[in-house]
Amino acid sequence: MADPRYPIGKFEAPKTIAPELRAEWIKQIADCPANLHKAVEGLADTQLDTRYREAGWTLRQVVHHVPDSHMNAYIRFKLALTENEPAIKPYNEHAWASLPDSKLPVEISLQLLAALHDRWVSLLRTLTEADFHKTFLHPERGLSTLERTLGLYAWHGRHHTAHITELRRRMGW
Repeated sequence: MADPRYPIGKFEAPKTIAPELRAEWIKQIADCPANLHKAVEGLADTQLDTRYREAGWTLRQVVHHVPDSHMNAYIRFKLALTENEPAIKPYNEHAWASLPDSKLPVEISLQLLAALHDRWVSLLRTLTEADFHKTFLHPERGLSTLERTLGLYAWHGRHHTAHITELRRRMGW
């Protein structure tokens, strides 16, 4: 693995996104909570407080980050579905990862992620072709479609799970 920041590579959205690919991305989002839970299963607090790479987050921070990020994504979906090209508010993920709640037991965020994904996947499975082409405005990245955002967050869950599984592999845990 050349770059530990991107154990599965960087996200690249295809130019065209077929319904079958959207269905696969929805499945990946549905599977994310169980995969993340399995990735940290059996780890001691000292292991959870290990950085997955030099100057990176601890595994505990990674676990807490995923529902923080996915809650923002879920809200962006709901905004785009109910408003015309809403402007969304970005957040400082590094500052959020430094807040005291990022030191809590990971089970809290694993439960939150599972409940959030139950709601999100339920919503995603009802979207029409037209819904996936709705957009929101990110102040730094411009307009983003819901289908591209779906792919990004399917990747995001796998990306952070791989941070954990790759560290476990390297450390022999």
